[in-house]
Amino acid sequence: MKKKTLTTSAGMPISNDEDSITFGKSGPIAMQDSHLIEKLAHFNRERIPERVVHARGSGAYGTFTLSKSLKEFTRADFLQNVGERTELFLRFSTVGGEQGSSDMVRDPRGFAVKFYTKEGNYDVVGNNTPVFFIRDAIKFPDFVHTQKRCPVRGINDPNAVWDFWSQNPQSLHQVTILMSDRGIPQSYRHMNGYGSHTYGMWNNNNERFWIKWHFKTNQGNKTLTNEEAAKVAGENPQAAHADLFDSIENNDFPSWTVKIQIMPEKDAQNNPNAFDVTKVWEHKDYPLIEVGQLELNKNPDNYFEEVEQSAFSPSNFVPGIGASPDKMLQARMFAYPDAHRYRLGANYNSLHVNSPRATDVNNYQRDGAMAPKSVRNKKNFSTYNNSSFDGKAQASSDESFREPPLTLSVDSLGRFDHREGNDDYTQAGNLYRMMSEDKKSQLVNNIAGSLGGASSEIQDLMIPHFEKADSDYGSRVRKLLKK
Repeated sequence: MKKKTLTTSAGMPISNDEDSITFGKSGPIAMQDSHLIEKLAHFNRERIPERVVHARGSGAYGTFTLSKSLKEFTRADFLQNVGERTELFLRFSTVGGEQGSSDMVRDPRGFAVKFYTKEGNYDVVGNNTPVFFIRDAIKFPDFVHTQKRCPVRGINDPNAVWDFWSQNPQSLHQVTILMSDRGIPQSYRHMNGYGSHTYGMWNNNNERFWIKWHFKTNQGNKTLTNEEAAKVAGENPQAAHADLFDSIENNDFPSWTVKIQIMPEKDAQNNPNAFDVTKVWEHKDYPLIEVGQLELNKNPDNYFEEVEQSAFSPSNFVPGIGASPDKMLQARMFAYPDAHRYRLGANYNSLHVNSPRATDVNNYQRDGAMAPKSVRNKKNFSTYNNSSFDGKAQASSDESFREPPLTLSVDSLGRFDHREGNDDYTQAGNLYRMMSEDKKSQLVNNIAGSLGGASSEIQDLMIPHFEKADSDYGSRVRKLLKK
């Protein structure tokens, strides 16, 4: 097969890619060697800012097949007809580490799904845990700073980690999950995913329901101990990434059973956990309903183009699905698109992995770095909606696209203490009491191993939280730390 001709980025054929232009065989390089200059200059710019969190990631394409119609709860097109198949892209990640860090760490895993629906992209941006460490995003930068490297020593500091958790008992539920056997999944294929937040759905009768997403692995939940993870990391720090890619390459397609919990809108008025991402909904009150199957069956062709440049946002909804008053969700709906504009540029949704598949994009956004043809102005006056000249699009007149109004009982605007009257211990204690004796031992040993690296003063602040969740939970940690 005849090879293609090597060219510059402008298309000029390259006659020699082995030798620079020099003044004689031993002379200095000439500045006129534009091919050399282009290669060096582009090389210096190959990296873009990595994600502050979820930097280390893996991803694949797949499909979601609906097994139960949800038309009773939502008018979202891709959730109407049994058998409907929707293409998707799913990115897994570790949360705290840098892009070059190990997959085999005790850390939550990101589980972000982009559904390419006929009505635009719908993103479920969650984790492998149903809850999170905090319920108000004003503490999110503070929390992440404690998980990152100390700015002075340049290494992770258990004092910062455990001091934050001791000051914020809302974290105890997630800490109990993180420090349990579930804290280190064996691979991305062998873990569940969760939307974590509460989302809204509305049907064609303008009835609203609150829902939570659950993605249950069909490969079975498999985890690693600290010792097992250290061994794997020593041999292959990118083991989870390799496992995902190789399994798909070998036609061993991983899959998840997709389920939801549904809460009638009126129930939320008397349920303090309805919009609290540090809490779960009890399954006995809101049972899991199976709605479909998610399968990953195609690897990316280029990691940077498709995984590193993939951009998810909890604000990407389709008609029939919307936000809830969850404080963390509300803040993430700003923070995620803002991060993408910083990392990838204003036109990040025009990149193929992020662009809608089955719907046209019609808006009046203009210009910006690397503006694709779709955002160039073809006529002088096609620049705003309902213009007298040549408006290209207008808001849909279909009332079913409109989200029904949400009634809120608000009598004042201010900063309200989200800790006041909140029970941060019962669900963490319930989780502990559900564990087998072996899992309890793993949990408290993992906690003691980590908390033991913090100062005695911080240990004294943290142990009472375990005791408030369950007396046995706390006494075991206290005993291991010799307190």
